[in-house]
Amino acid sequence: MTRTFKAPPDLIEMEEMARASLTTIPEPLRRFTENVVIRVEDFPDADVAREFDLESPFDLLGLYRGVSLDQKSVSDPFGDVDMIWLYRRPILDFWCETGDDLSHIVRHVLIHEIGHHFGFSDEDMDRIEEQA
Repeated sequence: MTRTFKAPPDLIEMEEMARASLTTIPEPLRRFTENVVIRVEDFPDADVAREFDLESPFDLLGLYRGVSLDQKSVSDPFGDVDMIWLYRRPILDFWCETGDDLSHIVRHVLIHEIGHHFGFSDEDMDRIEEQA
């Protein structure tokens, strides 16, 4: 569903968009994301910018942090929470540049980061998208 906006969505509205997008993922996959926390921030923090050597805070649309499912073990002690960050301002900038539907962009970024949760590399996801 295409939404129109009188003003760019704020952090809460974009988080609601992400949660709505999550419900569209097929149940066999979605059930593995139940414990993944989704957060929306305006930009990546300074540590992330340094780690990824970003030239601009607009260079990163989303980020997965955690241990991917293919690396988890039942014998591992309880670790950090798996988290997905969506970065609102870079997503809005991409939206303005492309003219694509914002809800589709949010869903795409969310699914991309969920792919990392499943242990897929960027190259794996590019191949999957090319085949789709």
